[in-house]
Amino acid sequence: MRRTVMLPIALAAALAAGCDRTDRRETTTGAVGTSGEADRSQVNSSDRDFVKDLSIANVAEIELGKLAAEHAASPQVKKFAQMMIDDHTKARDSLSAVASKHNIMTTALLDDKHRDLKDKLAALKGADFDREYMDAMVDGHKDVADKLESRVDKEKLADWKTQMKDALTAKREPAAAVTVTPERSDNPVTMDLNQWAADAYPVVARHLDSATTLNDTIKKRRSTE
Repeated sequence: MRRTVMLPIALAAALAAGCDRTDRRETTTGAVGTSGEADRSQVNSSDRDFVKDLSIANVAEIELGKLAAEHAASPQVKKFAQMMIDDHTKARDSLSAVASKHNIMTTALLDDKHRDLKDKLAALKGADFDREYMDAMVDGHKDVADKLESRVDKEKLADWKTQMKDALTAKREPAAAVTVTPERSDNPVTMDLNQWAADAYPVVARHLDSATTLNDTIKKRRSTE
């Protein structure tokens, strides 16, 4: 009698265990699917580094621009510096909005490299300041342009550069502007940052052209003194 009673109990326990394993397999499968969706929205190290680097670049352009307002001798350099303050303030704010949307920290502090540059420029005035400041502006904008180019569509960028070169040669605005477009990504965080880069690139390219032209002018002026 005891064996007859125990057999149904054992069968019930086995069935319960089997159901439990099945439920666990289904839960795990579902979790993997959910995790896959979450992975596409994760903030990767490349995106964090990009936000950090561009945050520092914007802060540097703003702070060095303010320094130029006090130390520069050339009215053209002062005008350029004010453009840096205005445009990079807008860039800082728009990048902060994208970063905040995805809970990415931005920084309002300079790194060691830009802090040393600021200290170096703070010790200069007049023509010496103009020369060193514009050299730094050319180098800095080349670096930023490279970082932005890594996040935009290369084919569209090539078309945009060709159009800008032709417009410069003809000394007129292009009839139908080619736009810089972001590099496509399945990760919405990366995609938003790529779009920010595409929007920012034409402004940074204009800054680089202006800085290069003004820097050449200052060097020529220096060589004739």
